[in-house]
Amino acid sequence: MCLQRKNTAVKIAAAMKVKILLILTAVFLAGCEKKADPGEPVGFLQVKGSDTIVNAAQMISEEFMKVYPHIYVAVTGGGSGVGIASLINKTAGIATASREITKKEIEIARKRGVEPNEFIVAYDGVAVIVNKNNPVEKLSIDDLHRIYTGQATNWKEFGGKDASIVTLSREVSSGTYSYFKDEVVKLGKKESTEEFLSETLLLSSSQAIVEEVVTNEAAIGYLGMGYTSQRTKTVGVGRSGEFFVPDVNNVLSKKYPLSRPLYFFTNGRPEGVTKLFIEYALSPAGQKEMVESGFVPRKQQIVKED
Repeated sequence: MCLQRKNTAVKIAAAMKVKILLILTAVFLAGCEKKADPGEPVGFLQVKGSDTIVNAAQMISEEFMKVYPHIYVAVTGGGSGVGIASLINKTAGIATASREITKKEIEIARKRGVEPNEFIVAYDGVAVIVNKNNPVEKLSIDDLHRIYTGQATNWKEFGGKDASIVTLSREVSSGTYSYFKDEVVKLGKKESTEEFLSETLLLSSSQAIVEEVVTNEAAIGYLGMGYTSQRTKTVGVGRSGEFFVPDVNNVLSKKYPLSRPLYFFTNGRPEGVTKLFIEYALSPAGQKEMVESGFVPRKQQIVKED
């Protein structure tokens, strides 16, 4: 018993030494860090929301922090709805979203003293993907509507194999889910009450949709064009017999029918570190990161002083 107590005491002492060493190391490193010069921007910014553009926002934040080394930017996903809710709750300085903010969200925000301010930071084409072994090359918006509402259930109806179609979707908090529901499931009709086929698999991320399509020859999914890859097939989408793939030219010209803006939202006119981050995201350097993430850049927009 005494030996056990002694061993326990030794372990506790050793653990305390490690903890003290870590604390002293942190203090030492903090003391060695170069302090900000007078007037140099210092601060913290939370950016939260759309999973579609989370990778692009992360790339932008990394380059931004090289320019402003005394500003720390934390970027997280969770979905457009989560980001907008965080802005409303004042737990995020910037909400990222792949859809417009709703009238209801604006009403709730204003009741809480938040005035949502919109910035379009890039453009996106919502790509429709299938397994590489699926012979189907193109689908109309009406075809997609029939597939995602359960009116068409077999790939042979579209020139594919005799196999039941497996529909994949993002979760309801996703802005991409909301956009696809409005444009495809409801065919742009606000009064429509049509819903996704109940058997549709709701997946937590765009990458999860990619992985499911890769392993399931009967699957079909949709995601932001920044997540397309050679591991899956991107089908042409169109109306009136013309079909297009989501690329820069087709998205900017709006020939691709599922083209949309991507947004940053702030509480009122941005100031301080938030303003600096918005300006950087809209600058040529920030837009370059959007392009490298697979999205379509927009013209530079400057946040003007009052």
